[in-house]
Amino acid sequence: MKTIAIYPGTFDPVTTGHLDIIRRACEIFSRIIVAVADSTPKPALFSLAERVEILKLATHNLSRVEVESFTGLLVDYMRKRQAHVALRGLRAISDFEYEIQIAQMNRKLYPEFEIVYMMPDEKYTYISSSLAKEVASLGGDVSSLIPEEVQPFLRSKFNTGK
Repeated sequence: MKTIAIYPGTFDPVTTGHLDIIRRACEIFSRIIVAVADSTPKPALFSLAERVEILKLATHNLSRVEVESFTGLLVDYMRKRQAHVALRGLRAISDFEYEIQIAQMNRKLYPEFEIVYMMPDEKYTYISSSLAKEVASLGGDVSSLIPEEVQPFLRSKFNTGK
């Protein structure tokens, strides 16, 4: 049985933790669609087009992965793509509190909706896009926080050579 999993997020920027989940999900699902959300609760550092481009670069060697953008409700995008499984990463119990509310709302809006939670490898559990941006903005080394393909994009945003 072929199962498409949608991995939604803002990916501003994609981190090594995101890639860990994407790589491992490729072993479970027939296809992974990394769905880059247009709308975000906070202002994005990268434009939607930049986030899609960066993700395509970071996942270029993963044949089961597609990268697309979407606007509006996740469940509407999932219906459009004929997908029933959303993939989400959990780093800590605090993530779960937020995620359970979102999952329950999505199930209310789309009864066929299922969600699969994956935890990144423990070496990535402290990493977030926000943390990577903060370290980069202060000129710190982000090589363990974000994929190599992303580093030049992040450095250019903060005009740092590191």
